[in-house]
Amino acid sequence: MGFFVMVLPHSDAFFVMGFERECTESYWKGHVQAFECFGGVPNRISYDNSKVLVSKIIGPRDRKLTDGFLKLQCHYLFREHFCRVRRANEKGVVEGVVKFARLNFFVPVPQVHDLDELNGKLAERCREDLKRRLRGKTGTKAEMLKEDQAAFLALPEVAFDACRKQPTRANSLSLVRFDDNDYSVPVHYAHHEILIKGYVERVVLCHKDKVVAKHHRSWGKEGVFFDYRHYLPLLERKPGALDYALPLADLNLPECFETLRRRLLAEEPKEGEGPREFIRVLRLLEDYPIGRVREAVEKALLIRAHSRDAVLQFLLPRFSWEHTTFLLDGREHLRLVKVAKPDLSLYSTLLSEGGAS
Repeated sequence: MGFFVMVLPHSDAFFVMGFERECTESYWKGHVQAFECFGGVPNRISYDNSKVLVSKIIGPRDRKLTDGFLKLQCHYLFREHFCRVRRANEKGVVEGVVKFARLNFFVPVPQVHDLDELNGKLAERCREDLKRRLRGKTGTKAEMLKEDQAAFLALPEVAFDACRKQPTRANSLSLVRFDDNDYSVPVHYAHHEILIKGYVERVVLCHKDKVVAKHHRSWGKEGVFFDYRHYLPLLERKPGALDYALPLADLNLPECFETLRRRLLAEEPKEGEGPREFIRVLRLLEDYPIGRVREAVEKALLIRAHSRDAVLQFLLPRFSWEHTTFLLDGREHLRLVKVAKPDLSLYSTLLSEGGAS
């Protein structure tokens, strides 16, 4: 785990954010969040010689920049300045902020559940620090930040898309590989072209202009990450594989689903029909959150209605016409429409000779 730190020398306002790994995506995300926090883009930014930013050191100041850094720079239009190698004194301001953050933000060690919670607390601490007044200065850091903002470049109208894009093709198992991990797409996209968008916190999979899958990004290696919903259409055609399907191996459904499955197996003597109907119920999870489907299954079990259509009846929105009002605003011409009352005696003509033609 590492930390991204950006500091403004004049106001001493700083931004701190934690990441799982130092990589192009984390640098992109850090810059985007820092610029939003500061309310603008500094004209020039000084950097250490990270391999994420520099592909080759040509001279004391000259650098060959990586493609990832150039994309970021072209979007925000700031100038870069790289410190000389092994000259820590040239970046003393940021080194001081790193030390300050470690002592004040990480001692004692923050008790958080995940990185998102940690970064939320770090952002709050950065905002609180703006209330502090520096020794020898007349105003607070927040007041001095306004002076910095007057010299900033404006934020672009369109935010930088901080993701690494990689075109690929889904294999026969409906999996695509990104950063040495495999992620699933719906089965009907197997063997299709997929564009992978790798963000810091998620992986988005697209086919043409359509987002077909989203996964939480793993920073491990050689992992396989399924979304069981992607494989339900295939299981509906092959219900015998329900108990052996790897994407459903770790699926932990509420108890009511198992009760429904047992009843369907008892009611459907024909081989495969019970599991197939159960899979049809599971496919409702493609369109509805699991909480709503669970409630619908429980209601269906109470009346011993065990089909997919029966469960769906408890999911469809129901409106009471007694509490609705049809407004004529903008439809004044409808006031002239006269609807006659139905004359049920007219139906008797259908029973007369020649009436039903």
